[in-house]
Amino acid sequence: MHHRRLALGICIIAALTTGSGARAGADLASRLSAAAPDANPAVLQLAARAADCAHRKGQLAAVGNLAVIDYSRPSSEPRLWIFDAAHGRLLFEELVAHGSGTGDRFAEKFSNREGSHMTSLGLFRTAEAYQGSNGYSLRLLGLEEGTNDNALARAIVMHGAPYVNEALAARLGRIGRSWGCPALRPEIAHSVIDTLKGGAAVFAYYPDTQWLRRSQFLSCDATPNG
Repeated sequence: MHHRRLALGICIIAALTTGSGARAGADLASRLSAAAPDANPAVLQLAARAADCAHRKGQLAAVGNLAVIDYSRPSSEPRLWIFDAAHGRLLFEELVAHGSGTGDRFAEKFSNREGSHMTSLGLFRTAEAYQGSNGYSLRLLGLEEGTNDNALARAIVMHGAPYVNEALAARLGRIGRSWGCPALRPEIAHSVIDTLKGGAAVFAYYPDTQWLRRSQFLSCDATPNG
């Protein structure tokens, strides 16, 4: 099932990344791919297009620092890349958790619903950092209606968690799981949050066919504020 979803997702990506509208953000995607050769270039291209679209729609002040999460990869592998997009530099390449309702080693199910303990897909904008029950944390504003726009109400935030570590991944074949938050290694959580806080873009990807087809940021009009 996982491989069939990936194959179908790749077909949809190919459709989304052809045509005149797909050229938006192409230069950025090229810089990201050069900076992070281990990341899937098709996913980086979608992330660049989504961030560029959000900027042109006025939902991002600029495409500055950008986080890309590829949930098609197992949680035992690095699947979070954080870029200084303006300069084409890779800042972090990290493990990141998904929700306990989303899957075990692999992410499989996603939700925008309170109480689901699932991860949400799509484009987010970061808000402020704060001290909460999970320590230093970063609020995320979901920008996609029906897909992730309940993130703030659900308290879906970036934070450090002791169950995100390489030793656990090596022993169990996966890291621990959150209640839907993109949790990080405690050792780097503070630095990542300080890098992203205050209006950066976070793009969470999975080859979910419905989301890929309906996301307003993946089929952006070519005109400004379209």
